Amino acid sequence: MKTSTKTTYAGRLRRRVRVLWCVAALMLAYMVIVGETGGDSRIMSQLAQIVSRVIFFGGLAWVAAAIVRTNKLLKNRAAMRESQLQELDERNRYLHDKSGGTVMDILLLILLFTTLTAALYNMPAFYTSFALLAAAVLLKGGAYLHYSRASKE
Repeated sequence: MKTSTKTTYAGRLRRRVRVLWCVAALMLAYMVIVGETGGDSRIMSQLAQIVSRVIFFGGLAWVAAAIVRTNKLLKNRAAMRESQLQELDERNRYLHDKSGGTVMDILLLILLFTTLTAALYNMPAFYTSFALLAAAVLLKGGAYLHYSRASKE
C-alpha cells in the first residue's frame, strides 16, 4: 500500500490542470461519439435542446476557465497562497461538507451526464433525469444557504 505523500499546493494545482485537460478531451470525445451514434435533435423538445447546450457548452466553458484560473495561480505565488488559505478555511470546508460534500458533487456530475445523454436520445428519460438534477441542485443550494446562515450566528 502506498503511504501518504505530502504534495505541495503547487503540485496539486498542476495535477488539477492535467485532470481538467483530460476532462476537456473526454467531453470533446463524447460530443464526437454522440454525433456518430446519432443523437436525434428532431425528437428533442425545446427544453431538452436548451438544457443539453447549457450543460455541454457551459461545462466546457467552466473547464476552460478553471484551467486558465489555475494556470494564473501557478504563476502568482501571492495569489496561490491566498487560494490555499481559502481552500483550507474551516468555514468553507464546513459548508461544503454540510451541503453534501464530495459525494453530492459526484452525484451532480453523474446527473449532469445522464441528463445530457437522455436529452439526446429519450425525452421521458430526460424529463426524469432533469427533475432529479433540479432536486439535487435545490437540495445542495438550500443546505448550503441554511448552514451558511447558521454558521454566521
